[in-house]
Amino acid sequence: MTMYDEISIGSVLYILDTNFNVNYLILNYSYGHWDFPKGNIENGESELDTIKREIMEETGITDINFIDDFRQQISYRYKKKFKLVNKLVIYYIVETKSNKVVLSFEHVNFAWLNYNDALNRLSFDNSKKILKNANEFLSSKIKKY
Repeated sequence: MTMYDEISIGSVLYILDTNFNVNYLILNYSYGHWDFPKGNIENGESELDTIKREIMEETGITDINFIDDFRQQISYRYKKKFKLVNKLVIYYIVETKSNKVVLSFEHVNFAWLNYNDALNRLSFDNSKKILKNANEFLSSKIKKY
């Protein structure tokens, strides 16, 4: 089993428009890449506590609802101050009814995008895989009326 130096929790945050179309929120980080809201677990936090805090800190959104039965993870390595870091990110699907975003200092832009546009905008293949899985999961849950 791999020991992780960092564990983050991320969210595939979405909103339904008036036609029940799903739009996903992705953030443009100051380093230039586009990705989902996410952040490291702080002492004493549960995974869901971390998501609530990170979404609020990074987007200003507090109106969220967790979608049951979706919890997926990715892992990767990156360099931080000449040290190789093993990182695990666990993703949940989260719905909001609030499309008003107030960005944190970590981000320079955001976009609410449909599936195809979000898939094209995301910077990393592992994030695209999470989006594909989340979209398939939601498509089976959301029925258009």
